[in-house]
Amino acid sequence: MSAQTIRQDIVNIPNVLTLFRIALIPVVALFIYWGDPVSCIIAVLLFWVASVTDWLDGYIARRQNLVSMTGKFLDPLADKLLVITCLIVLIPLGRLPAWIAIIIIAREVSVTGLRAMAAGEGMVISAGGGGKLKTAFQMAGLIGLIIHFTYEVNYLFTSFAVNFHQIGLWLLIVSVFFSLWSAWQYFYGFLQAIGEHHEGIAEVRSTPKAPG
Repeated sequence: MSAQTIRQDIVNIPNVLTLFRIALIPVVALFIYWGDPVSCIIAVLLFWVASVTDWLDGYIARRQNLVSMTGKFLDPLADKLLVITCLIVLIPLGRLPAWIAIIIIAREVSVTGLRAMAAGEGMVISAGGGGKLKTAFQMAGLIGLIIHFTYEVNYLFTSFAVNFHQIGLWLLIVSVFFSLWSAWQYFYGFLQAIGEHHEGIAEVRSTPKAPG
């Protein structure tokens, strides 16, 4: 891609929204780090805004035919930066065991590497169902861990306490299972794609040329 093309892509609405989402990441991290109940609620609201812009920029890009190579790079980068930043900030606050963050981050780096290798060979690895479940549980778990505190809920004639920390932790543990499952799906898809790719090359090389 030329520098001119990148400059043109950056200023379209979907990519501006993606850049806004990236700019929100340090702000979300700061409110999480402060750790008091009000800051945690603000962090969750900003996290939700970032998640909404993730859906919105994709919708606008498809609706207005503004899908670009720059957007294909920035959009997943913004998602990963948001999740990884939240995971790292939660560890020193004592809200998240380090091993959970290590597994999730290692999975993201490994899958990104596989996809880059596949793209370099002209192959596309389709995402399995595990990836969507991983994302859903991961986002819900992070929201619970960011809120962290226990709140009493009064509903009709009953009241009960909701421990957002415990709920978020268990949801994130479930997301670890789906992270490993989806990583295996990517790895297996990569092996299949590599096999088909090499078979196709071998078939082309073995095909006799027609006499000129």
